[in-house]
Amino acid sequence: MSDMQTEAEYSRNLNTKFRLLVDAPQPIDLTLVEVTPRKVDSTEEQGMERFSAVFMGPREILLPQQIYRVSHPDMGEFDIFLVALGQEPEGFKYEAVYNYYRKD
Repeated sequence: MSDMQTEAEYSRNLNTKFRLLVDAPQPIDLTLVEVTPRKVDSTEEQGMERFSAVFMGPREILLPQQIYRVSHPDMGEFDIFLVALGQEPEGFKYEAVYNYYRKD
């Protein structure tokens, strides 16, 4: 497992649950519902990893924008910065945006 998560890793785990490792009365799970690549245009350097991951969370809890520790059965434990996108009938949507140089 690399130090950074990749678009490919997230894509393989679409529609799976990620558990927030927070002090809460009940576990908080987010479901990965979308992975969107961000194109690198011709003026930018190649070797960039750019994508966003969108999660659906419970409708009873609006998570504040911050860094969270998460756990996933295949991807392990890591930190993720989540931003709320809004409320849907089934719950709140959150986005994590990745933009970094790959170590190839």
